[in-house]
Amino acid sequence: MLKDNFYTVASIDHQDNSISAAIEFNAGHGIFAGHFPEQPVVPGACMLQMVKEVLCDILNAPYALKIASNLKFIAPVDPRMVDEAELKLNYKTVDAGLQVSAVLTTNGVTCFKMQGVWILN
Repeated sequence: MLKDNFYTVASIDHQDNSISAAIEFNAGHGIFAGHFPEQPVVPGACMLQMVKEVLCDILNAPYALKIASNLKFIAPVDPRMVDEAELKLNYKTVDAGLQVSAVLTTNGVTCFKMQGVWILN
């Protein structure tokens, strides 16, 4: 789990089928020593893990990614330069599980987008 170590959720709002979380990164986390020294960048796998953790925490259920139909890493996230990060999730129930779309923005810039189907694990 990365929550409360790699990142913290400063605030969260859940209404209907929409979740909005204010995220704060720990720029001193050990992951950044290898990704990359002197120029830290949040790994894409960590962004995807953040989606999972926020989704599972809010819905109080153990979800696993079944299908990633669309993953886009648009802009790098330097944790030293992030004043404001927001993770927005929208979800709906489908036959295969839970259809989720997610967007991570930092300082007003879209950095990551994904669409996928999550199933109970």
